Amino acid sequence: MPKMKSVSGAKKRFKVKKNGQIKRGSAFRSHILTKMTTKRKRNLRSQKTVDATNAPSVKRMLCQA
Repeated sequence: MPKMKSVSGAKKRFKVKKNGQIKRGSAFRSHILTKMTTKRKRNLRSQKTVDATNAPSVKRMLCQA
């Protein structure tokens, strides 16, 4: 049987934590940041976790399931 291949785009975007949750970056941080408040940009800087409804599909992409 062939090897399982993870989705290469998912490898770059997600990391699995020790407790099984998946870390992700925030969206809306690439350009047009001048109109955004400093507080909003600072809050977008931190890592977030993937929602529980999306976690099984992301784990399948990473060959973790």
